[in-house]
Amino acid sequence: MGDPERLDRQIRFAVEIDKLKSVQRRTWLVDRTRREDAAGHSWHVAAMCMLLAEYAAEQIDLCRVLQLALVHDLVEIDAGDTYVYDTEATADKAERERRAADRLFSLLPTQQATQWRNLWEEFEGQKTPEARFVAAVDRFQPILNNYHTGGAAWREHQIRIDQVLERNRPFAQAVPLLWQRIQQVLEEAVRQGWLLPAALASNPE
Repeated sequence: MGDPERLDRQIRFAVEIDKLKSVQRRTWLVDRTRREDAAGHSWHVAAMCMLLAEYAAEQIDLCRVLQLALVHDLVEIDAGDTYVYDTEATADKAERERRAADRLFSLLPTQQATQWRNLWEEFEGQKTPEARFVAAVDRFQPILNNYHTGGAAWREHQIRIDQVLERNRPFAQAVPLLWQRIQQVLEEAVRQGWLLPAALASNPE
């Protein structure tokens, strides 16, 4: 018959994570009608992981990949979305997200709380092929949306190509073909005026 109390906790958690749909990100939808929300972003990343799994440099467990993709941003329910190019906001990002994970996953029955928390920590730790692959796709998704909106968020925040390359370079080995495409997309975005060129290094006197 199952455990009614366990089911109650699972249902409360299901209701709680609906809040991810209200967390707004900086990236615009391709049709430019609104900014995307964190839940929609997570779904898009999961779908893209299914599409692009064949390009992973290492052998990956696709089921594990999808679990990581769906869980990785849940902490934003409490911590909010932190814009990756906002250095001030990123300073305490890790602590805000840790506290969010403490609260959020504690809502689950003990065994599931451990399982979901471990998934989130695996993504954050970037120690497994699955985590590295999801992270690469997670960072490619906003590049794709920015490109197809004429650099809407890039232009709004005056982002440079070297900033985007630096953000994505750590995952070049996870999906080499994707890294090549990222560079091509960014170079075209600069030519179109959607992304600023690299900052010029200052010359020492």
